[in-house]
Amino acid sequence: MSTLNLTPQKSPLGGWGSQTSHTILMIEPVAFGFNAETAVNNYFQQKETDKANDIQQLVLSEFNIMVEMLSANGVNVLVVKDTEQPHTPDSIFPNNWISFHEGGQAVLYPMFAPNRRNERRRDIIELIEAQGNVINNVDDFTFWEEQNLFLEGTGSMVLDRENKIAYAALSERTDKSVFLQFCSVFGYKPVYFSAFQLVGEKLLPIYHTNVMMSVADKYAMVCINSLEDDIELEILFESLEKSGKEVIPISRHQMHCFAGNMLQVQNNKGELFLVMSQTAYDSLQEHQIELLKSYNDLIIIPIPTIERIGGGSVRCMMAEIF
Repeated sequence: MSTLNLTPQKSPLGGWGSQTSHTILMIEPVAFGFNAETAVNNYFQQKETDKANDIQQLVLSEFNIMVEMLSANGVNVLVVKDTEQPHTPDSIFPNNWISFHEGGQAVLYPMFAPNRRNERRRDIIELIEAQGNVINNVDDFTFWEEQNLFLEGTGSMVLDRENKIAYAALSERTDKSVFLQFCSVFGYKPVYFSAFQLVGEKLLPIYHTNVMMSVADKYAMVCINSLEDDIELEILFESLEKSGKEVIPISRHQMHCFAGNMLQVQNNKGELFLVMSQTAYDSLQEHQIELLKSYNDLIIIPIPTIERIGGGSVRCMMAEIF
């Protein structure tokens, strides 16, 4: 049985319909490692050269530092420890298999890699409920796996929760049909497009939308160079601007440093923070940093091992609980 290491404090802030949450679910890894099943289309992953035990210790240290830094800034962090069996090397990224929504709604998602499907655990939902979080209904989209169609949570989709707009870069892991069903069920306006990254000399689809863009309360960070279609880019910009977001462009290099994989959160006082990795922060230019600081404080977390081997960054490690 998994245990909760930290007990979240209830807060009236960040209620239903808010863009930002003050309570975050994180999964403590027990056997983190390179996942060959996801590496076929996650070009951010790099195969490890160190021993598995050494990697696990490095990753656990990075994970604990992140929990400590979020908690120190007043963000409520709900930590659930992974189980040794079945082996789930990517369990540190829970936002791909579950998301939480206003009205006590939760969603389970169809996952591309068979070994990632084992990350879906009902006991985690029960533990979240036991801490006083209301979950009235769980929508299960996992039946799409039988048709080899996938939608990997808030990795595949970047949600503007306040304006009910969902953004998606279509890929092997983000199917248009499943995305449109999600939008229909939850009342989101769909905005979808194709986004690419340079791998060697080839332009290949970006595996998750949340590595090329993030949406906060008043701004959005977007790798505009990842969109090749001018009409799709115009539609994306128009949607963001009409919803009152200042668009902050990031380069392809910055995207590869996970500058798109950030998440705005709030603490139990209602203060806003943008969570990013040290790698992402180091890639930003001074004017970008100052602009971000004008909107919220920054929490900068060093997680180089997780990024290198897992191919994901801080946003992927946080599943927001509303």
